[in-house]
Amino acid sequence: MTDIAIKGGETLLDGEFHETSLRIAGRDIVAVGSEQERASFGIDAGGLKVLPGIVDLHGDAFERQMMPRAGVDFPVDVALVDSDRQAIANGITTVFHATTWSWEPGLRSAENARQLLEAIEALRPQLAADTRFHLRHETYNLDAETGIARWLAEGRIDLFAFNDHMDSTVADLAKPHKRSRMVERTGLCSEAFDDLVASVVCRGHDVPASIARLANAARAAGVRMLSHDDDSPAMRKAFRDQGVGIAEFPVNEETAREAAAAGDFIVFGAPNVVRGGSHTGWTRAADMIAKGLCSVLASDYYYPAPLLAAFRLAADGVLPLARAWDLISAAPARAAGFADRGVLAEGRRADILLVDDVVPLRPRIIGVIAAGRLVHLTDADRLIRFAATSRETVAAA
Repeated sequence: MTDIAIKGGETLLDGEFHETSLRIAGRDIVAVGSEQERASFGIDAGGLKVLPGIVDLHGDAFERQMMPRAGVDFPVDVALVDSDRQAIANGITTVFHATTWSWEPGLRSAENARQLLEAIEALRPQLAADTRFHLRHETYNLDAETGIARWLAEGRIDLFAFNDHMDSTVADLAKPHKRSRMVERTGLCSEAFDDLVASVVCRGHDVPASIARLANAARAAGVRMLSHDDDSPAMRKAFRDQGVGIAEFPVNEETAREAAAAGDFIVFGAPNVVRGGSHTGWTRAADMIAKGLCSVLASDYYYPAPLLAAFRLAADGVLPLARAWDLISAAPARAAGFADRGVLAEGRRADILLVDDVVPLRPRIIGVIAAGRLVHLTDADRLIRFAATSRETVAAA
């Protein structure tokens, strides 16, 4: 077992920054303010922020590694390994791959969902980030119900979301650019896609009962649930009544207020904060955060966004950095049901970031420790070897 010490740096502890040290043994933080010489080696964090690793509840940027261009596929295992490197390099130490199982063929098909789940399960031991499976179920995909219920019962799903993009899909049929993108993603010809949409829409009367059965299956399995793009307080309440305690991207303030009043977790996209607004023209996340109507930020479609968003919120005076960091670390950990991560404290999992924040709005990841392993380091001069009576800097290879 390797012991690691982190010397100095401004460390986020109990909501405040303190200049101190941490000692890691195995997977956990075993001491705060410990003597450095007791470790095998250390890292000089002077001048850096020492922060808990990012917990990302919803990220689908891995789809770009699977299909970097429409109709251009790469092996799922290759895509996952590359996505893992990207997540870690951006400070994400716990990543939920938000995988859509839709009624569509192609990228969001049943076969792709199965392949991705199996690849995550097979590769998980060798990936640096703790990699989890977040299944996004398109509620009109009624034929998937039996398979999803089985996966839930088998404990293979870590988060389960209800998605309904049918109205927007039908509306986008009349928009040439969006229509073309949807059709290309499925690999169908235009006429076949129209026929498929028509056949799915006509089964809408069966959707509410299917949602209820799957919500019951998720509750029985102890899997936390999300509802996506809630567009009214009534919709949010209906999902909450079925045990769905996480509101993911509510589309208006009225719905977010209803969720907050009930104590639900409320997720918005970190890219929304970084860009200054939603790319869809919906709710501005920074405004929701300022009003206390957002408890979690997720990478959504861009892995660098959570890190950038936290520092953007601090720079803009929306929240102090310590509170902004809670949105991407401690709060998502609580939402996912993790008690072992999200904060830096004795006995917690050693998911730790070293961040250079000298350049405003451009924080830079210097080092990442995930489950007690040093998995990313951009400055080898910061490594320290502890001898019996002295320390010496380890020369860069």
